[in-house]
Amino acid sequence: MTAPTESSPGSGFLLPIAAARRCWTWLRGELARRRGRTALTLLVGTVGAAAALVPIYVFGLLVDAVRDEADASVIVGVIAVITVAAIIGGVLAGWTSVLISSLGETMLAGLREATVERALTLPVATVERAGKGDLLSRVGDDVSVIGKAVADVVPNLVSAVLLVVVSLAAMTGLDWRLGLAGAVALPMYALALRWYLPRSGPIFAAERVAMGERAQALVSSMTGARTVRAYGLEERHLAEIDRASGRARDLAIAVFSLFTRLAGRGNRAEFIGLSVILVVGFVLVRDGHVTVGAATAAALLFHRLFNPIGMLLFTFDEVQSAGASLARLVGVVDLPAPTASVADATPASAELRLNGVTFSYDDDRDAVRGVDLRLAPGERVALVGATGAGKSTVAALAAGSLVPTAGQVTIGGVALPELGDRLREQVVIVSQEVHVFAGPLIEDLRLARPTATALDAEAALATVGADGWVRALESGVDTVVGEGGHVLTAAQAQQLALARLVLADPPVAILDEATAEAGSAGARDLEAAADAATRGRTTLVVAHRLTQAASADRVLVLDDGVVVESGTHAELVAAQGRYARLWTAWSVR
Repeated sequence: MTAPTESSPGSGFLLPIAAARRCWTWLRGELARRRGRTALTLLVGTVGAAAALVPIYVFGLLVDAVRDEADASVIVGVIAVITVAAIIGGVLAGWTSVLISSLGETMLAGLREATVERALTLPVATVERAGKGDLLSRVGDDVSVIGKAVADVVPNLVSAVLLVVVSLAAMTGLDWRLGLAGAVALPMYALALRWYLPRSGPIFAAERVAMGERAQALVSSMTGARTVRAYGLEERHLAEIDRASGRARDLAIAVFSLFTRLAGRGNRAEFIGLSVILVVGFVLVRDGHVTVGAATAAALLFHRLFNPIGMLLFTFDEVQSAGASLARLVGVVDLPAPTASVADATPASAELRLNGVTFSYDDDRDAVRGVDLRLAPGERVALVGATGAGKSTVAALAAGSLVPTAGQVTIGGVALPELGDRLREQVVIVSQEVHVFAGPLIEDLRLARPTATALDAEAALATVGADGWVRALESGVDTVVGEGGHVLTAAQAQQLALARLVLADPPVAILDEATAEAGSAGARDLEAAADAATRGRTTLVVAHRLTQAASADRVLVLDDGVVVESGTHAELVAAQGRYARLWTAWSVR
């Protein structure tokens, strides 16, 4: 189960966070799937911990041998045993760390892949409501926190637990009363953790949330940098980033304050525990129940626990932080997967219809409402309107990226959900946010059609007018582009996206301001590329420039999520309404 969605000042809510019980269930399930490796890790760790205690046990025997005035040759045997035990213990300790890290990294890799896989299938509305920063912080910051814990903390933690268990068993083996005396400190450690965990856990969880808010503030400011500068909002956004960063800092300080108080409780338990061991050992030696060597070994065994128990206590902040991150990742993985529809219906035509479509991002205010739209096969319709009118929302609904809260979207009489995995065979959307994937250019194109040949790719590039600059590249379509390779201009990236559309060859195409990033200089060329890529297809265009609307078969004007005008360019200009005013303002620029 997952915890209720938490509030976020910036986005209204965050993605779910799994409850502690669910995280333990996930962890047990992952370990159960790897029983062999888990058992081997515990076996090697236990033997290694036992080997580390052999020198102390032998030292106790040496004390008794000295008291009995044994031959000096005994020392040689003791040194030999200690040397062999130290070598074996060191090798096994290193092997244990490798096994734990390998097991943990394997589990983390699976969790990371599952999280990314689930994130890629999240409804767009969910991502928009939560904010991209929350999702990015989970697959970025949270994975890093867990990865650091797996590499640095968990191996030491497991080794410390095994050493504590084996040490108490060894003390009990010397004499049950010495073992009982050594266990006196355990309730004090437990009480210290009981005091610490309920106080620190919520703070760690809040800290992870605060880091998500900080990431969201940074992402929203960076992606909207042009708008921020255009409206002089720099100070407001910097203040928001400062507020989010300050909250994360204050939470980290609060945790450290609790941690120092935990350290004091741990030191108190060490003092009392060692005192009890020494007193009990003295009484037992006096009464002849144990030897001086046994009492000495028991005291040294307990003293040997200072470091591992301290590590258990002092790494709990990192364990808590990693646990909070794990809960956030499992929360994403546990989100219900979209129901896969059986694609048993085939559209009768390339007709696109929106029937009474309404959609809301936050269940509070409708982004679009009651939109009725019919695009005949091969028809080109342009959507125009002011920023925030709902144009991109209509485009996403038409493409199936968003699911209407009311109404229905169909292609050839078939509702989009009924197309299932074949949806992208029928409709493809190209937005102004184009991502160029790192790798050979032809592989980037093959995202649209994996079976495409080099000739297919070159033909698609030629259709959108990109063949010239592609031929000029050092290796043509085999040139590595994207991060670490040849950097494409905004216009070239848009042509690449349009070439993908050509390769996918859907009957319906949606262009959501797909020429907006070209700038004035490349606008005509990119609009021509868009026309060529969509020729013969049913096309819905969110018009960034009114020249696109003028060349469309029909124009729809949106205002506040409602269609307020519809007709051809000439009809709307003649009507002297909202579109005519927009056209006049555009024409005199």
